[in-house]
Amino acid sequence: MGTQRMKRDDLAELAFRGLFCVIFLGLGGEHLFQDDLIRLLMPAWLPWPRAVSILVGLWLVCLGTLILLGYRLRLAAVALGAFVVTATVHGPAMFAYPAELVVDSRWMWDIPQRSNFVKNLCLLGVCFHLLHHKTGCLSLDAWFRGDFPGCRRD
Repeated sequence: MGTQRMKRDDLAELAFRGLFCVIFLGLGGEHLFQDDLIRLLMPAWLPWPRAVSILVGLWLVCLGTLILLGYRLRLAAVALGAFVVTATVHGPAMFAYPAELVVDSRWMWDIPQRSNFVKNLCLLGVCFHLLHHKTGCLSLDAWFRGDFPGCRRD
């Protein structure tokens, strides 16, 4: 039997989870505490923009926290992957413009819509990866597996 020690892979895995969830924690916090601009960009067909913003913020913060803590990654990955903002907001917004937007300014609308659409597809790819990902020893899952605090065995 070898001794237990943390490996560089465990730190890299923690960094992976931490960097991935930053967008969900940051954007979720923005939805909860400072969503004036977000509500202006919401589609007109969306009812109760502030309530929707709060629910989205809670969704993002809670699931981002699960990923950061390394707990129930599959659940968090499925829930984030099922988040339909890419298909319902950013996708259609690449082909339709707000009525009050001047034709000469449409390029300013196109850039964030395309960027957000592609970014969300990249995040979806990571969610697919998380479906088959095993957390390192610096996670709640490892603690429940009994791999923490000593981490992995050599």
